[in-house]
Amino acid sequence: MRLSQMLLVTLRNDPAEAEIPSHKLLIRAGYIRRIGNGIYAYLPLMLRVINKVSKIVREEMNATGAQECLLPQLQPAELWQESGRWDTYTQAEGIMFSLIDRQNRELGLGPTHEEVITTVAKDMIRSYRQLPLHLYQLQTKFRDEIRPRFGLMRGREFIMKDGYSFHADEESLKKTYQDMDQAYRNMLSRSGLQFRAVDADSGAIGGSGSQEFMVLADAGEDEILYTEDGKYAANVEKAISLPVDAEASPFDTYEKLETPGTETIEKMCEFLHCSATNIVKNVLYQASYDNGITVLVLVSIRGDQDVNDVKLLNELTKYAGNYEAKAVLALTVPDVEAQKKWAAKSLPLGYIAPDLSDDYITSSKQVSPKFLRMVDQTAYTLTNFATGCNELGYHVVGANWGQEFDLSELVVDVRKAQKGDRAVHDPSQILETARGIEVGHIFQLGKKYSEAMGATYTNENGQEVPLVMGCYGVGVSRLAQAAVEQSYDKDGIIWPVAIAPYHVVICIPNIKDPQQIEVAGNLYEELNEAGIETILDDRDERAGVKFKDADLIGIPYRIVTGRSLKYGKVELVERATHQSQEIIVAQILSTLKDLIEKALK
Repeated sequence: MRLSQMLLVTLRNDPAEAEIPSHKLLIRAGYIRRIGNGIYAYLPLMLRVINKVSKIVREEMNATGAQECLLPQLQPAELWQESGRWDTYTQAEGIMFSLIDRQNRELGLGPTHEEVITTVAKDMIRSYRQLPLHLYQLQTKFRDEIRPRFGLMRGREFIMKDGYSFHADEESLKKTYQDMDQAYRNMLSRSGLQFRAVDADSGAIGGSGSQEFMVLADAGEDEILYTEDGKYAANVEKAISLPVDAEASPFDTYEKLETPGTETIEKMCEFLHCSATNIVKNVLYQASYDNGITVLVLVSIRGDQDVNDVKLLNELTKYAGNYEAKAVLALTVPDVEAQKKWAAKSLPLGYIAPDLSDDYITSSKQVSPKFLRMVDQTAYTLTNFATGCNELGYHVVGANWGQEFDLSELVVDVRKAQKGDRAVHDPSQILETARGIEVGHIFQLGKKYSEAMGATYTNENGQEVPLVMGCYGVGVSRLAQAAVEQSYDKDGIIWPVAIAPYHVVICIPNIKDPQQIEVAGNLYEELNEAGIETILDDRDERAGVKFKDADLIGIPYRIVTGRSLKYGKVELVERATHQSQEIIVAQILSTLKDLIEKALK
C-alpha cells in the first residue's frame, strides 16, 4: 500500500476525549475514530492489527481441535430468562442492550453467548459419543457500559473470541480447561506481550473456577497480587492471603470511653494509643435483591483491613434464598439519601458497634426488618478489642466475642488481600502488586447453564444427564490496544512485529529525486513479493513529517532512501530502539528476513 492512497490522517496533539496513552496514540496515529460514546470505527491500519490478532487466535484455537462457528448477535430474551440472567444483565449489572421488536418480543444484543450456545447444544447434542465438543466464534459484542472510556478498552461495542465446550464429566472439562490455559498463553506470547495468568472471580458468568490473563501495564484497571516465586497470582477481587498478625491488645478490661472526634480508624488509634489491628470496625452496606427486597448488611472487620465488595457480593448471593430472591441486583454503601428511605432514626456513623439495634430500620415490606450481620475472620480472632458503642463520641475497649458481643453472626472471609500480606501457600512469600489489563478469561462453568436450560445428553448407561460446560473468552480489540499500552514511547506506538499492521515502511525523503523513487519502488515490490508486508510513504511531504508519522504509527522497521544512496546503501531504522544502520540495497531483503524471523520466535 502506498500512503498517498491510504486513508490516513495523523494528529500532532492529544485528542480531548482520550485519557490513557494507548487511546491517545491510536487516535493520533489514525487507527481509530470515535463515532459515538464508546463506539469506534476501525480504520485500515487498525483492521490489519485486528486481523493479525484474530489469525493468531484462530490458529491456537484450531490447534486444540475447536471448531469455529458464528452465533447471532440478536438474542431472544426468553433464553436469558430461562438461564435466570435476564434481570442480572438488564438491571443488576445493566450491561445488556435490550429492545422490543414490532411483534412486542423482548430481545437483547449479545454481551456474551452462553445462552445461545447452550440452546444449540440442547437441540443438537444427543449422545456421549458426540462429546467432548468445543465451538468458538469471533464476534462483535455489545455492552451498555455506565462509563465507556479508554477507547477500545471499555467500549460499548467490541470484538471478542468466545468459545464454549461441552463434556460428559468434570475430568474432560478440566482437560479442555488446561488446553485453553496453554492456548491463551501461546496467543499472548505470539502477540509479543508480557502477561500474567491469575486466579479470578467468575462474576455473573458463574462457574466453579476461572482464570484471567492480564497484560501488564501501568494503566491497567485491574490490580494483581502475586508472589516472587511465581507460584501464586490472582486478581485482587479473588486473591487470598494471610494478613499481618494483630498486635497485642493494650486493653485488659472492658469499659466505655468518651472519644470525641474519633469517627475514623486513624483518629481512634491516635486517641486510644492502639494499633488498627486492635480495632473492630463495622461497615454498613445496602443490598438490593431481584425481588425488590432491600437488606441492610453490617460487616465487622479488623480495623486495618478493607471489605472486598466482590467477596461480599458472593456471600450475599448465597443467602438470597433466605429472602425469597435469586440474585443481588446492587450492593452499595448507603449515602445520606439512601438512609432516609429506611433509617428510623439518625445512625451513629463512625461509632457503630456490631450489635447495632434492628430498631434503626423502619418497618417496611420492601426492607428486611433485621440487619444481616457478618463477622470477617480477621475480626473474629480478636480479643480485648476496641469498637463503637452505637453512641456518638463514645467507644468501648477490652471487648470480646461471646461476652460483650454475641457471635451468632455469620463468620466469613470478605477481606481484601493487599500488598504486604503473606502468601497462603508459603507464608515466607510476601504479596507484591502490579497493574494489568484483562484480555482473556477462562471459566469452568460446570452444569449451571445446562441444568437451567435443560441441555442434556444420553450417557453410556442410557441415562439423560446435564452437559458439563466450559467458557473461554479473549478480547481481540482490547488485546490490540493493550499491546500499545504496554509498548510506546514519547514518539508514538511500538508495535510487536507479530501484530504490527505492516513490517516495514519505506520513506522517500525527496519525491522529486528519481533515484530515491526508483530504489524505493523496487524495494517496495521486492519486499512484498517476499512476504514482508511493506508500506511506501510516497506522499508529497517533508522528510521530517514522514519520519514523525512513521514513529507515531509504530511500524517496526523503517527504510530511508536518502543521501546514502550514492554509496549504494539505504538507512534501516528499528522503531523499538531507534538504532539505525546503513545497509547495501541488495542486502536489505535478507537483513529484514533475519530480523523478522528472530522477532517472531
